[in-house]
Amino acid sequence: MSDGTVGERRPVALVTGAGRSAGIAASVVLRLARDGWDVAFTHWTPYDARMEWGAEPGAAGALRERAADLGARTYAVEADLADPAAPARLFDAAERELGGVTALVLCHCESVDSGLLDTTVESFDLHFAVNARATWLLIREYGLRFRGTHGTGRVISLTSDHTVGNLPYGASKGAMDRITLAAARELAHLGVTCNAVNPGPVDTGWMSEEHRADMVRATPLGRLGVPGDCANLVGFLCSAEGGWVNGQLLLSNGGIG
Repeated sequence: MSDGTVGERRPVALVTGAGRSAGIAASVVLRLARDGWDVAFTHWTPYDARMEWGAEPGAAGALRERAADLGARTYAVEADLADPAAPARLFDAAERELGGVTALVLCHCESVDSGLLDTTVESFDLHFAVNARATWLLIREYGLRFRGTHGTGRVISLTSDHTVGNLPYGASKGAMDRITLAAARELAHLGVTCNAVNPGPVDTGWMSEEHRADMVRATPLGRLGVPGDCANLVGFLCSAEGGWVNGQLLLSNGGIG
C-alpha cells in the first residue's frame, strides 16, 4: 500500500536498487521525496545477502517511513531485474499504486569482482542481464508508457568506468551508458531527457581502509564521495532547471585522477 497524505498531485519517480540504507539509491529516494516527488523503488534482498555487506532487514520499510515524513507517497517492491519480465510488472505496480512514472532513475547493479582471465560465462551473462538488458527493458517500458507533458520526462542511469579487475561489471555498465544515451535521441519525440551519471567511488560501506585512503589521496578535494553527492545531481537533473541537460555522460566524482 502507498503512504503519505492526500493533497496536490506530486510527480512520480521510479528508483531501482534501493536495498541498503547506506546506498546511493536510498539517498536518491529521499532527495526526490524532499523535492516533491512520490517515489516507487525496488530492492532485491538475495543480491545483498550474497554480498559481503549482507542483507539489511527492514531497510525498505525504514526508507518508506523517512520518505513519507518528507510528504511522499511511496511504494517498495522486491524485483529481480535479471528476469526480463520484471520491468513490465514493476511499471504495472508503480502505476497502480502511485500513477504514471515521470522520472526513471536506474541505480541497481550486479557487481562481483573478477578479471579478464577468471570471469565465468555465468557471471558475465548475469552482469549483462542486470546492468544492461534490464536498463534497456526498463527504459523501453518507460518510453512505451510515458504520457507526461513534453519536456518533463527524465531518465537517469548510474554508471561506472571501473573495468580492471571488475570486467563484467565495467563492461556491462559501458553498455548501460550507450543504451541511456541512445534513449536521449530515440525518446526525443516524448520530450524526455536521458543522462548517465558516473559518481566515481562512493563510500557506501564496501571499501577497505586501504582503499578508502587511496581514494582520498587521489581526489583533489581530499575526501570521498558520499551518496548525497550523487543524489544532489540526480535531484537537479530531475528538476525543471535541469531540463536542458540531455544526452550526457556526467562525471560527478570530485575530480578523482
